[in-house]
Amino acid sequence: MTETTQQRPGAGRSPGRPRSERAERAIIEATLDLLAEESGVAGVSIEAVAARAGVGKTTIYRRWTNKEALIVDALASVKGTLPTPPGDSVREDLLVLALAMHTDRHRKHAKCFWNVIGGAEKHPELYARYRQDVMEPRRDVVRAVLRRGLGTGELRADVDVEVALAMLIGSLSLKTPKDELPEGFPEAVVETLLKGIAAPGT
Repeated sequence: MTETTQQRPGAGRSPGRPRSERAERAIIEATLDLLAEESGVAGVSIEAVAARAGVGKTTIYRRWTNKEALIVDALASVKGTLPTPPGDSVREDLLVLALAMHTDRHRKHAKCFWNVIGGAEKHPELYARYRQDVMEPRRDVVRAVLRRGLGTGELRADVDVEVALAMLIGSLSLKTPKDELPEGFPEAVVETLLKGIAAPGT
């Protein structure tokens, strides 16, 4: 599975296709709405999603085998893919990615992600699938930038890529709402990180 939801059909298909797309969008939105509520993952069921979206359960099951697959696709539809870094420098690439991750933040959607992460012990299979299908592909983009920086000498040779990755993503994944963070926060995160891991003179 990729980070995005199942591939959207093209516009030139059968007359029933637009209605199918609307139904899928309604299902995704209903899933996110339920996931953002107080009960979190426990409150999401195929029955509840069908009722909220105004569709039949069979409509959901034609697209997703179970609620875990549906939740992961719903979260992936919000996260999307990170932009391809331009490759000019580690600093510029990390800044492009940091700004994209910062832009991703949305109060309702943030609750969805935290409800899944916070419920990892109760729902380990869901969390493992979310990590594999949504989190890791995005992290791989950042890893590639850091590893390239090691190869070009822009970063210190002793930098632990996983630690640097956690520092960057962790800072940009704070529960603090986006509108409560100081202006220029993503830029400050990148500059502060690079002060610690950049090679002398870069």
